[in-house]
Amino acid sequence: MKILVTGSAGFIGSHVAHELLDQGHEVVGYDNFNDYYDVSLKGERHKSLIKRERFNGVRGDLFNYELLSYLFEQHKFELVCHLAAQAGVRYSIENPFAYEQANLNGHLNILECCRKSEVKRLVYASSSSVYGGNKKVPFAESDAVDHPVSLYAATKKANELMTHCYTHLYGFQSVGLRFFTVYGPWGRPDMAYWLFAEAMLKGEEIKVFNNGDMQRDFTYIDDIVSGVVASLFVEGLEQCELFNLGNNRPEQLMDMISVLSQSLEVEPKMKMMPMQPGDVHITYADISKAQSKLGYKPEIRLEDGLSKFANWYKEYLRNTV
Repeated sequence: MKILVTGSAGFIGSHVAHELLDQGHEVVGYDNFNDYYDVSLKGERHKSLIKRERFNGVRGDLFNYELLSYLFEQHKFELVCHLAAQAGVRYSIENPFAYEQANLNGHLNILECCRKSEVKRLVYASSSSVYGGNKKVPFAESDAVDHPVSLYAATKKANELMTHCYTHLYGFQSVGLRFFTVYGPWGRPDMAYWLFAEAMLKGEEIKVFNNGDMQRDFTYIDDIVSGVVASLFVEGLEQCELFNLGNNRPEQLMDMISVLSQSLEVEPKMKMMPMQPGDVHITYADISKAQSKLGYKPEIRLEDGLSKFANWYKEYLRNTV
């Protein structure tokens, strides 16, 4: 099939694009290479894709409706995997308009292009952040998500509502994926595990928020990719679906730090900090729906995933110095 992957130079998007290419599909990647984090990292991910047959990379913004329309018209995409967005809970407090452009206007542009091009299925990235400060755990797709605690979360909830409206009105199929703390090689430098590794190897203090009293459902990138690809191809889905993609196992932040420090063979120096605005105490995915409908089955334990990341990260540092 011919598939559009937005955010193809991003963490999840690049891994998904590689997997689709491995399966023999033709992939058009779309990314704006913005400087929210190190552009050279995005460039390296992109380089590994453009070496491959059946990949065509396009540089552009989500709010560039004319360019997106041209691509949809030219390529006649059968499936769209929309993973591009302005990421980051804390950054949304400082730069709200970046989220309006990418996550609201950009998502609407993708929906309009899918409508006009008669795309069969749209798979798009939502986020576990839509659950906000929900006290009931694990978080299930049927839970109320009406109280976001960050603008980022609010835009992701808005994306779900917008998509529900479009699929109801225009008949194409959609699958929204609520990702839970994705980590692994080629990850995002703004994520805690990367920031911790960077500081530890420099002998610097790591900032441990809420004095370490936090839990996260850390999910390894390979497990996430398996769920994304299943969402594109599995039969028997409803017209408008939402799935949690997590590990179904919240880990204590202090345990994550301990495992990462062992993998890096460095003793961490910690600075305890209060909770930051927009953060939540726990994320914990109920994945029973994804298991049932997608055959989703996360397999990588935190110990193994962080070891893989640590090995990759040290090699990456050697090659970029």
